[in-house]
Amino acid sequence: MIRALVDFFSGFPPEVATFILSMLPFTEKVSLAIGIAAFHLVPWEAMILVSVGNMVPILLILGLAERFHIWISKNDGFFGKTWIKTIAHAQGKFAKYQKYELWGLFIFMSLPLPINGGISGALIAFILGMPAKKAWPYLFAGVIVSNLITLGVTVGLVKIF
Repeated sequence: MIRALVDFFSGFPPEVATFILSMLPFTEKVSLAIGIAAFHLVPWEAMILVSVGNMVPILLILGLAERFHIWISKNDGFFGKTWIKTIAHAQGKFAKYQKYELWGLFIFMSLPLPINGGISGALIAFILGMPAKKAWPYLFAGVIVSNLITLGVTVGLVKIF
């Protein structure tokens, strides 16, 4: 799958390809490694591109989720009712994590695991009712820590092989 992504984006400039990959939900955690290993970007340049790219969907979700929620909640149809029920269910599931609040969000985001991406983190912040102005610095710090861990592993692996 990674080879197919690299082949698909090979027509793009490496910086643009790395930036786009960092915004996509399934590639955001591997975009740094791809930028360095496959597109041969300088590690610090790839780190900056990926960190900024990771923040684009986070800021979009934090900025638009509440407006979308209000708009869809006014809908009396099937989708509106389903949305309300789904959000309530998710809030119930995440209630036990509410006590960790922003630090828990930071730790979640700091782990460079596939499910712990920026999109997931921003949605969790929304579901837990965290104000966007308070959540984004913790999400950004988590992105940086996660990317630093990935950078260390990638640069180490590139030098080994």
